[in-house]
Amino acid sequence: MTPHRPAPTKATPARAARVRSAGPRIAPYGFLVPAAVLFALIFALPIGYAVFLSLHKVEVSGLGLGRNARHEVWAGLSNYTGVLHDGELLDGTLRIAGYGAIVVPAMLGLALVFALMLDAQRTRLRGFTRLAIFLPYAVPGVVAALLWGFLYLPTVSPFHFLLGKAGLPAPDLLTGGAMFGSLANIAVWGGTGFNMIVIYTSLRAIPVEIYEAARIDGCSELQIALRIKIPTVAPALVLTFFFSVIATLQVFSEPTTLKPLTNSISTTWSPLMKVYQDAFVRGDIYSAAATSVVIAVVTLVLSFGFLKAANSRTTQGASR
Repeated sequence: MTPHRPAPTKATPARAARVRSAGPRIAPYGFLVPAAVLFALIFALPIGYAVFLSLHKVEVSGLGLGRNARHEVWAGLSNYTGVLHDGELLDGTLRIAGYGAIVVPAMLGLALVFALMLDAQRTRLRGFTRLAIFLPYAVPGVVAALLWGFLYLPTVSPFHFLLGKAGLPAPDLLTGGAMFGSLANIAVWGGTGFNMIVIYTSLRAIPVEIYEAARIDGCSELQIALRIKIPTVAPALVLTFFFSVIATLQVFSEPTTLKPLTNSISTTWSPLMKVYQDAFVRGDIYSAAATSVVIAVVTLVLSFGFLKAANSRTTQGASR
C-alpha cells in the first residue's frame, strides 16, 4: 500500500498578493546592499579601528627585548589628552588656518568670477575656456606640487632666469611668509576649476526669462550678476565653501612634496603631516590614531556648523 500524501494546498489570492507586493518593498534594500558593504569596508571599519587604536597604547616591560616584552594595553583618553596638549599639532593648526585664509577666499572668488564670465552673453569659445579652467583640477596634486616647486626653485625656474636677465630682483618663494602664498597658489590653481564648474552649472539652471525681464526693466549685466545671479547660486557657493574648508583641513600632498626643496617646511607643517610623522616615522600609531580622530571630529563640527549657519540664513531669507 502506498502511503497517503496530502493534496497540495493552493495559495490563497490574499497570500499571493502579499508575496507580489513584498517584492517592490524589498527591492530598494537590495540595491542598497552593495553601497552599504562598501561603506562598511572602506569607511566604517577603518574609522572603528582608528578609534580602537586611539584608546590603547604599548606598554614595555623590562628592557623591551624578547617576544612578550611589548604589550598593547588600555589607555583610555590619555592619548587624546596628549594630542590636545601637543604643541606641534597646535602650531600646524595655526599654519593651516593662515593657509586657509588665503586659499578659500581666493579660490571661491576666482571660481565665481570665471563662472559669471562664462555665463555672459558675449563670451566666445565657451567650451574651450571652460575646459582650460577645469583642466588643472585633473592634474594629480603631487604632480602639480612638483611642477610648481620647480618653477619656484631659483636654480631651475625660468621666471628667476628672466628676472635676472632683466636686472630685477627675484623673490624667494620657498622661504618665510612667501611659502604660504606659494602653497596657496598650488591649491588655488588646482581647485578653482572644480568650484567654477559647480557654480557655472547652477548658473545655467536659472531660467532665461528672469534675465530677459531684468533687461526689460533696464538692468545692466553687472546689476543682473549682483542682484540675480549671485543670490541665486548662493547654495552652490555654500557647497563649494564646504568642500574647500574640508580640503584645507586635509592638506598634505603639497607641503610634503615641496619639503625636499626647502627648509621652511617642517615634518609637522600640517596636522596630517603630524599624523604621518607619528605613525610611520616615530612608530606611534596609537597617538597618530588619536590625532586622526580629533581632526575628523573638528572637521565634522566645523562642517556641521557652516551648514547649519547657511541653512538658517537661507530660511530667514526665504521668510522675508
